[in-house]
Amino acid sequence: MLNKRRVDSSLVIYLVNVKNISDPVPFYASLNGVLSSLTDQAANDARMFATGEMVVNSVKEMYVLVQCTRDLSPKSCEQCLQDAVGQIPACCGGKMGGRVIGASCNLRYEKYLFYGNSTSTAKPVVGGGDGGSPAPSPSYKGGDPALAPSKTTMATKGSKKNAPRPILQIIIPVLILLIVTCITIAYFMKKKMVRNAQNQGDTHQITDTETIVFHLVTLRNATNDFSEENKLGEGGFGVVYKGTLQDGQEIAVKRLSKNSSQGIEELRNEVVLVAQLHHRNLVRLLGCCLEEEEKLLIYEFIPNTSLNNFLFNPTKGRELTWETRYKIIEGIARGLQYLHEDSQLKIIHRDLKASNILLDEKLIPKVSDFGMARLFDMDQTQCNTNRVVGTYGYMAPEYAMYGLYSIKSDVFSFGVLCLEIITGRRNSHFCTSDDLLSHVWRYWTKGKVLEVVDPVLDDFSRNKVMQCIHIALLCVQEDAMIRPNMSSVVLMLSNYSTSVRVPSRPAFSFGDSEPNQPMLIESQPMISAEDFTELEPR
Repeated sequence: MLNKRRVDSSLVIYLVNVKNISDPVPFYASLNGVLSSLTDQAANDARMFATGEMVVNSVKEMYVLVQCTRDLSPKSCEQCLQDAVGQIPACCGGKMGGRVIGASCNLRYEKYLFYGNSTSTAKPVVGGGDGGSPAPSPSYKGGDPALAPSKTTMATKGSKKNAPRPILQIIIPVLILLIVTCITIAYFMKKKMVRNAQNQGDTHQITDTETIVFHLVTLRNATNDFSEENKLGEGGFGVVYKGTLQDGQEIAVKRLSKNSSQGIEELRNEVVLVAQLHHRNLVRLLGCCLEEEEKLLIYEFIPNTSLNNFLFNPTKGRELTWETRYKIIEGIARGLQYLHEDSQLKIIHRDLKASNILLDEKLIPKVSDFGMARLFDMDQTQCNTNRVVGTYGYMAPEYAMYGLYSIKSDVFSFGVLCLEIITGRRNSHFCTSDDLLSHVWRYWTKGKVLEVVDPVLDDFSRNKVMQCIHIALLCVQEDAMIRPNMSSVVLMLSNYSTSVRVPSRPAFSFGDSEPNQPMLIESQPMISAEDFTELEPR
C-alpha cells in the first residue's frame, strides 16, 4: 500500500483557453456545481480521478476533469482540488477553458472533449433549459473571491465512475513533471535576463523617455533657488518645493537627495512609469532635470498638499466631511485600479500612505510618489525581493516579513488608509495588539464599529461607513489570495447591495512611530521565491 502524503502546493501552473465567455455568471455557477460533484467523486474513488459534463442554456456542452495523485488520502485529495477550484477566478476568469496544474492534483475544463471515452458524467443545466437548477446569485460577477457568495447551491444529475486506461496513470504525472520543470527553468532564465537588461539600461531609460527636460536655471528661478519659504515637504528620498514658471504656471519640484544611493533609481522609476500614466486620480509628471549632479522631477502643483496634513490635524480634519472622505476613498481606489488593471502598464505602488495622497483645490485625491513603484508583466502575479522598501504601518505582512509583493500588497495598504480616513487615527503603534486594525476589529466583532468613526464627523451615512469599514477589513486580510482586487473594491464602493464575504480577523499590523518615513531593509527572505511565485505560461 502507498504511504499517504500531504498535499504539495509549492508550485502551481495555469494554462488558459484565450476565448472569452459571453455570459460568465451562469457559466461559472454551472462549473462550480460540476467541480464540487467531481471533487467528491475523485476523493472517494480509488483512482483519484473523475470526469463530467455540463450544459449551459441547453446549448454549450463543456467537459470537466479532476485528478489527484494516488498517494493522497481522500481528505487530502478533496482539500487539494478545492484549493485548485478556488484559483480559477485568478487564473482563468472570463475564459472558455482553463487548467490548474499542481504537484498533487489538477483540474481542467474545455468546450471540446479532451479525455477518452467516459462513463462518468455530471450534467447540471443552467438557465432556459430543462429547469431544475436554481439561479446563480446575481451579485457574483466572477473573477474575484471577495465577491463570491459563501456557498454555491447547484442541482446535478446522476453520475457514474470513469475507468481511465492504466497507461494514463503513468503518463499524466510524468508529463506534468516535465512541464513544471521546463517552465520553471524558462521562468528563472527570463527573470535573470530582464534583471541584467534593467541594470544596463538605467541611465538610458531616463533620457529616452518622452517627457519635457527642464533647465536647472529655470527651476532655480522658479523656486527662488530652492528656498526654505518654497519648501512644501520632505520625504525619505528628497525635498519638494513650490515653483512658479515665467508664464505663471505653478509647479512642484521634487529634489532627490544627492547623498541617496537610491536617487537615480527613484528618478528612473518616476520618469519612466509616471510619464506614461494619465488619470485624474494620479499626480501628473511634467518633466525632469539632470544637471550639475541635480536630480529633479517636476510635477503639477497640488494646492492642498497631502491628505496626511488634513486627516491628522484636529483643525483641518473638520474640513473633511464624510461625503468628502467617501469621495477621497473612491478616488484612491480608482487610481489604484488604473495602475493595476486599466493602464497600458501594470504597476505596483509599494508605498501607498496618507502623505502620498495629494488633494487638489476641489479635494480630489491624487496618488503620488512612484519612486518605489515596480512594473509587472501583464500576466505576472507577484514577485520576491530581499530589499524591502515602504512604510511600516501600511505594509502587507507577506511583504514586510518575506519580501513578497503584488497588487494585493497595494490592496492591503489601501485597506489601512481607508480605516485611517474613517477613524481619523494613524496606524502608528509598532508591534502592539492595539494597532488600528485590531482596534477596529474589536469594535466590529462587538457590533459597535460605528464608535470608531472620527469624532469630528457630526453627520455621516451609517450605511456607507459600515460599507467602507467592511471593504477595508477585506483588504487587510492576512491571506493575500482572499483580498479583493481594486476593480472589485470600486464595484463594492459603488454598489452597496453587492454581496461580499464576511471578513475574518485582519493581519498583524506593522506600525512605526515615524509613519511618514519610508523604510529600506536589506535582508534575506525567510522563504524562497519558489514557495510563493505562481507561473502563468501563455
